Amino acid sequence: MSRSLKKGPYIDERLLKKVVDSKKSTARVVVKTWSRSCAISPEMVGATIGVHNGREHIAVLIVEDMIGHKLGEFSATRKFRRHGGKMAKEQESSEKSVSKS
Repeated sequence: MSRSLKKGPYIDERLLKKVVDSKKSTARVVVKTWSRSCAISPEMVGATIGVHNGREHIAVLIVEDMIGHKLGEFSATRKFRRHGGKMAKEQESSEKSVSKS
């Protein structure tokens, strides 16, 4: 369920302050955050934010198309390895034989 329109988007004030301060400085630093539910605001465009995925911080460069989305959408928490099963093994073996030739 989404947040009430009456309340407006949730934006972490401490994160916003850190992003604005980092944009003022000349050095490009990654601002680390654990606030995955924070919405991206226009003030964040151009900043690089390290979004925690449960194990590490994933660097996310904020662009204009991301405004209104949540930070957590750009930092995956699960790593896709591959599908298993008999069919996948057959495909894998056929790919190896083609690449050897």
